[in-house]
Amino acid sequence: MRVAVVGSGPAGFYAAGALLSADPPVEVDMIERLPTPWGLVRLGVAPDHPKLKTVSRAFERIADQPGFRFLGNVEIGRDLHHADLVRLYDAVIYAVGAQTDRRLGIPGEDLPGSWAATELVAWYNGHPDYQQLEFDLDVERVVVIGNGNVALDVARMLALTHEELAPTDTTDAAIAAIESSPIREIVVVGRRGPAQAAFTTPELQEMGELAGADVVVDPADLEGAEPQGTNAERNVAVLRELAAREPDGKPRRVVFRFFHSPVAILGEERVEGIELVRNELDANDRAVPTEERETLPCGLVFRSVGYRGVELPGVVFDAGSGTIPNEGGRVEPGVYCAGWIKRGPTGVIGTNKKDATETVELLLEDVAAGRLVPKQDTSAAAVDALLDERGIRFVEYAGWTAIDEVERTAGEKSGRPRVKLCSWDELLAAAERLASRS
Repeated sequence: MRVAVVGSGPAGFYAAGALLSADPPVEVDMIERLPTPWGLVRLGVAPDHPKLKTVSRAFERIADQPGFRFLGNVEIGRDLHHADLVRLYDAVIYAVGAQTDRRLGIPGEDLPGSWAATELVAWYNGHPDYQQLEFDLDVERVVVIGNGNVALDVARMLALTHEELAPTDTTDAAIAAIESSPIREIVVVGRRGPAQAAFTTPELQEMGELAGADVVVDPADLEGAEPQGTNAERNVAVLRELAAREPDGKPRRVVFRFFHSPVAILGEERVEGIELVRNELDANDRAVPTEERETLPCGLVFRSVGYRGVELPGVVFDAGSGTIPNEGGRVEPGVYCAGWIKRGPTGVIGTNKKDATETVELLLEDVAAGRLVPKQDTSAAAVDALLDERGIRFVEYAGWTAIDEVERTAGEKSGRPRVKLCSWDELLAAAERLASRS
């Protein structure tokens, strides 16, 4: 059997691993629109969290198995279509993640200076689609809307010193912009209380270890907090400890503001402030707005209120949930999904392993039950011939390892894990130049 796995993030690699270890093994073509694999492990994990990126070693082992192929720089809906995949493969697994962000839906959201947190994350991580963005960090106060780990990543990255940024694979442009910024205060706004925040505790603890920023928590926000569950209990304990600290007078400070929601982003030509409403929690811990409002001057707003899946041409899609409708990962016999496009943007990297394994088990179950009958004429040559006919310069795995080598070699010279190639031209040139030697 030959299966196309669309998307090369954790869900895609875990699905590929389960297919390659099936009995008998299944051949896998992993199709990715970027020239580089690993998805958010490469382009979403904060650069100062290198340990989280070591999961890529497991992906490398999967890629080394017989029967695996990587087809980078191939976009579904542009270069290949759903109908092509259904014809060329015995089955397709979509593991394309959640590629856009949820919006706040408030006035002023589209003003210059109002951004999705995902855009900043992609920019400082070197995503080639986001390097042309111009983040004007020449402001004194930044507001981050959201109480999840991405909101913490954005707040922390903007607060890092040169010594903290220098050993990471943050792009040079982002390091220079953050270091030279006059930012004095980063306000993290959550609509509910500390007991309901979605932070994971280690990430929250890190905020108290910043070399160049004090952390401010209002003790009044912690009064009466009734955390449900171990993570919430630990979070509240960390926040109590932070609230009890005296500021050290560091150059920047991160302020946590709970029980507030944005009502409007204010400004004429660009962001000049944000209007917040004070919330109370009802019996079901839902945020209910009060009459109390305030305006907070600021020059930048980053919304971090969740990721959202994007519809693929020719593939069924539920616009309400931002997912592909499925039952356990089965869309229909022959078409499957895994990861965030299957279940929504929840869980950590490791959550995708169980999720992808569940999907592959259903695929193999369909084969065993005769619901999915392998075709007689699927082949790698047929796929390559179609891509060649359409003039698609696809990047094989050897091309990615060439990119990887260039980046790591550049990083060694400056004591960094890698210096990323950040443009499509650089990435494709490196893939073609060195892959041709191998």
